[in-house]
Amino acid sequence: MRIVVAGAGYAGTLAANRLAKKLPEAEVVVVNPRADFVERVRLHQHVAGTAKVATPLVEMLRDGVEARLAAVEKIGDGGVALDSGEFVDFDHLVLAVGSTVSPLPGTIPVGTWEGAEYARAALAQLPPGATVTVIGTGATGIETAAEIADGRPDLGLRLVGNRLAAGFSDGARRRVRAGLERLKVSVIEDTVTQVLRDQGEEGADRLRLRSAGPGGDVRSDLTLWGVLGGVPDLAGRSGLEVDERGRAVVDEHLRSVSDPRIFVVGDCAAVPGSRAACQTAGPQGAHAADTLVRMVKGRGLKPYSMGYFGTGLTLGRRDGVIQLSRRDDTARRQYLAGRPAVVVKEGATSGAKYGSRTATIAWLRGPK
Repeated sequence: MRIVVAGAGYAGTLAANRLAKKLPEAEVVVVNPRADFVERVRLHQHVAGTAKVATPLVEMLRDGVEARLAAVEKIGDGGVALDSGEFVDFDHLVLAVGSTVSPLPGTIPVGTWEGAEYARAALAQLPPGATVTVIGTGATGIETAAEIADGRPDLGLRLVGNRLAAGFSDGARRRVRAGLERLKVSVIEDTVTQVLRDQGEEGADRLRLRSAGPGGDVRSDLTLWGVLGGVPDLAGRSGLEVDERGRAVVDEHLRSVSDPRIFVVGDCAAVPGSRAACQTAGPQGAHAADTLVRMVKGRGLKPYSMGYFGTGLTLGRRDGVIQLSRRDDTARRQYLAGRPAVVVKEGATSGAKYGSRTATIAWLRGPK
C-alpha cells in the first residue's frame, strides 16, 4: 500500500511520520517542492535574522519515509502528476499543501520561504534612518514589524492594516498597541490599495492608502506584505469539491467529499470552525493519520474534534501577548503579556515542530 503526502509543513510532516510509525508495512512518500521543513510561524524571525527556521526534511522524517523534491501539479484518479513529469500512484493521499499569499505588486511577502529570504537580504542593505512598512495587522504583520524594530532600532517601522489584532479582546489589543509603541512602530489602521515606485528616487516606494483612516500617500524604502492569502488551486483544478475560498470540502473524518481515498488537512481543508495556524495543522494531520490506520485495520472511525486555547504574538524577543480563548476560538477577556507570553509562545512554537518530527501530539476536544 502506498500513501502519498503532498506537502511537508506541520500537518503533512506529522501525518507522514505518524503513518510510518503506525503502519510500518505501508510505503509513505512525501512530495514537497523544497528539501527543508520550514517553520512558517517563525518566518518573521528569519526576516530579522534572529532564528534558524529551516530544517532538512531528512532530519524531520522517520526512517523509511521517502521524500521527493517536486510539486504536485494535479491529482488524478489514484495518482498525482508532479512538475518533474512523474506520475505517482497512491492508494491514499494526504493533501497538505498549505496556503498561499497574494501580495500587492511592489511588496515582498514574508509569509513564504522565498519571500522571507528576499526580505531578509533587502533589509540587510537598508541604511540607518530608512523606513520599513509592513502591510497587515494580523499576527504575521505584527510579529514581522516588531521583530525588525527590536533588532534594527535604527530603522523607522510602520504597520498598516484594517484593524490591529482584530481577533483579540479590547484589553489585549491595547496591550499589543502599547508593545508596538514601546518599539516605536507607527500603526496606521487603513487599507493600502496600491504601491508605487517613485520616479527618480531609487529604492523609495510611495504607498497609496484608501482614506478610511489617515489616508493619503506615505513613503517607504522597503514594503513587506504580511497578509496571508488563499490556498493553492490544486484541489479545485483537480476536480475536488471546494468552498468559496478554494479549500477542499471534507467530511467529519477529514476525507474529501469527492474522493474518500483523499484526506485534506491544514490550511487547504475546509473544516468548519478552523483557522490557519500550526495549532490547527498538527491535530488535523494526526487525526487523518489515525483515521487512515483505522480504515486499514477495519476499525470504526471517529469524527474529528479540536478546540483552541488561544492565540499568541511575540513583540520582539522580550515581549508578547497571548490572547486566551474559548474552545470555539472566541476571545476571552483574559490574556498574558510580557515575558510569560514569550515563554508560552516559544513553547508552543517549538512544540509544533517537535510534534511534527516525533508524531507525538495532544490537543483539546472541540466545543460541545
